[in-house]
Amino acid sequence: MSWARERIGALSAALSAKVVGQARLQETLLVALLTGGHVLLESVPGLAKTTAAATLAQAVGGRFHRIQCTPDLLPSDIVGTQVYNQQSGTFETQLGPVHANFVLLDEINRSSAKTQSAMLEAMQERQTSIGNRSYALPDPFLVLATQNPIEHEGTYPLPEAQMDRFMLKDVLDYPSPAEEAEILRRIDAGILGTAADPVLSTTDVGRLQQLAARVYIDPSIVNYLVGIGYVTRHPGDYIPPRLAAYVDFGASPRASIAFASAARARALIDGRNHVVPDDVKALAHRVLRHRVTLTFEALADDVPVETVVDAMVGGIRTP
Repeated sequence: MSWARERIGALSAALSAKVVGQARLQETLLVALLTGGHVLLESVPGLAKTTAAATLAQAVGGRFHRIQCTPDLLPSDIVGTQVYNQQSGTFETQLGPVHANFVLLDEINRSSAKTQSAMLEAMQERQTSIGNRSYALPDPFLVLATQNPIEHEGTYPLPEAQMDRFMLKDVLDYPSPAEEAEILRRIDAGILGTAADPVLSTTDVGRLQQLAARVYIDPSIVNYLVGIGYVTRHPGDYIPPRLAAYVDFGASPRASIAFASAARARALIDGRNHVVPDDVKALAHRVLRHRVTLTFEALADDVPVETVVDAMVGGIRTP
């Protein structure tokens, strides 16, 4: 635990040096790193999503690739393809940018459904298939996808099945005036223009992931997070009828898996070797906001999914 606190503290300091504020974003990235999960980030442009992803990769000495998604992006542009070599008369495999430790899919909803689906194998099986061969992805492997909540023209919304592959979805907000002033100060000082020095190795990340998997989670908390998932599928029995009518589909068992893994990681980040109910509550929005599907009436009545999730969490007794 002492070793883990020291390494996580160094990693947090490296992120804080480049990313001003955005404490929840930093926690989300650390949770994803310790669990090997993938993250979907939603915000308007300019809120340090790319900076945070690149800094995390630099801090652990990992390879980082950024893919700008556009409507004409092809699956082979992501996973790779076979190129004919005229000199040898054979086809040679060229691996795509997804073969990196940290992959940023910028504005993923601007790519076509065919290109979006090309990431499913990489995210779930940690491999890509090119021709008749499969190529393993490096370890650790983390996908950070971003989408813009504005400018919906020319976008392709992610289907629910693919949204479910992301462990967490975080929605970022604007910085405070004091934080924005600090951003300008760091730009003038040249801090944001330099690369972060590695404070961990990828081997250290693997050990941290093993430690996070060993964090104790009590059976009562397991029942608690499973109960929350059950409420999302049967909301009429637990939350007010007005809110229950807005729920179209609940969360899959992947939500319970994400809750357990993320809660363990959050406990380790907080310096604990056991999970507490507050870990589950703190992660509820990030685990469920993209898994609970609301009806068109909810959109028309301007009911955010977070309001429904809060009611669901409140419908289960805290252990």
